[in-house]
Amino acid sequence: MFKFIKKILLIITILLLVWIDLPENFKIKNYTINPLSLNFNLFGWQIKKEFKTHLGLDLKGGSHLVFQVDTSKVSLSDLQDALNSARDIIEKRVNFFGVSEPTVQTLKSGNNYRINVDLPGIENVNEAVVLIGKTAQLSFFEQNPQEKVASGSSIYSTLTKNTGLTGKNIKKSQVVFDQQTGKPQVSLSFNKEGTDLFSQITGRNIGKPVAIVIDNMIISAPTVQQQISEGNAVITGNFTVDEAKKLAIAINSGALPLPIKLVEQKNIGPTLGAVEVKKSVIAGFFGLVMVLIFMIVYYGRLGFIASMALLIYGLISMAVFRLIPVVLTLPGIAGFILSIGMAVDSNILIFERIKEEQRKGKDFDIAVRLGFGRAIDAIKDANITTLTVAFILFNPLNWEFLPQFGMVKGFALTLAIGVATSLFTGVVITKKLIEVFYKKNG
Repeated sequence: MFKFIKKILLIITILLLVWIDLPENFKIKNYTINPLSLNFNLFGWQIKKEFKTHLGLDLKGGSHLVFQVDTSKVSLSDLQDALNSARDIIEKRVNFFGVSEPTVQTLKSGNNYRINVDLPGIENVNEAVVLIGKTAQLSFFEQNPQEKVASGSSIYSTLTKNTGLTGKNIKKSQVVFDQQTGKPQVSLSFNKEGTDLFSQITGRNIGKPVAIVIDNMIISAPTVQQQISEGNAVITGNFTVDEAKKLAIAINSGALPLPIKLVEQKNIGPTLGAVEVKKSVIAGFFGLVMVLIFMIVYYGRLGFIASMALLIYGLISMAVFRLIPVVLTLPGIAGFILSIGMAVDSNILIFERIKEEQRKGKDFDIAVRLGFGRAIDAIKDANITTLTVAFILFNPLNWEFLPQFGMVKGFALTLAIGVATSLFTGVVITKKLIEVFYKKNG
């Protein structure tokens, strides 16, 4: 009975993995089946997750931008920090813009510095270019008591006294919606210094307007009703949702420390990527089939079980790619295909150990237990070595003497996920499959 329940749970798990891994708009006759998606509320937390494959610039297409950096007004000692800051701000902006896995890197040619930006999936990049180069200087102005309101002029013309509160004092900005009108607004949350300044500004301007100025334009000038000491404010105006989102992005990322100018723009179509994906899938398919045939021919029924585990490995790996999600590039797919071949290493070591124990006259159940136990050290050492190499290639600490950008990271990430998954399937899944399905004839 217990073994039957195990079989049912295994089948349900496999069906769930297949559902997660389905391509979008998968059709069976006249029925369309999409991958699993989650959208529910759990104890007040909204959980929303779509399982779909994200492709990189080389496979999906997109845009390649090159910005020339003006470093003439920066001292040599501050140059590297300014370049790194500009790169980080640009990366933050395009990430907020909704670009999946942008690649942003600084390049030096002689005395010229450039910043390369790759935007997967973005074909019309005009808005992204504007957003990347936007200064978005935010400041707050109050009335200048020395200025008189001329007849027929607006009281806002007297909002010329800079309060000293700027975008540097903002901790976070995000889009919110007015509970009464439903219109989008931009909320501001100040840091400690900003909170103190804002409290003083609102305290001395009760009943008077305070202007919120973006790039020398008054966006909003609300009248202060009371002193605000909590460190929060709201920018109101006739915003669309997109306008409010872009304003929040620009405020969050701050001003660029160096002037930049777009000098090159190249759109990359997805046609080449589609061809390469097709070739990679074909290569992966034939590689997988050859591995499965070898395992079945050489190890018989055990090889068939190992092949089942290998298929489950592929389903789990793809589910992990979609869960994180991993942005697949061509090198990333290569890393996944490589890990398919490596996935059988654990099974080969285990099966050879089992055969050794059987040659010594041990019963099959004992041979299985000893084979798994004695192979685990070699499996662990081999996989840890590969994971260490993947860690170095991925370079999560951004060491300067190792690759910091580009598609090497995609290769390292998919390889690491593949190796970790293969370790799990080779040791755990294969053993469970043997326990559930394997029957030894006398």
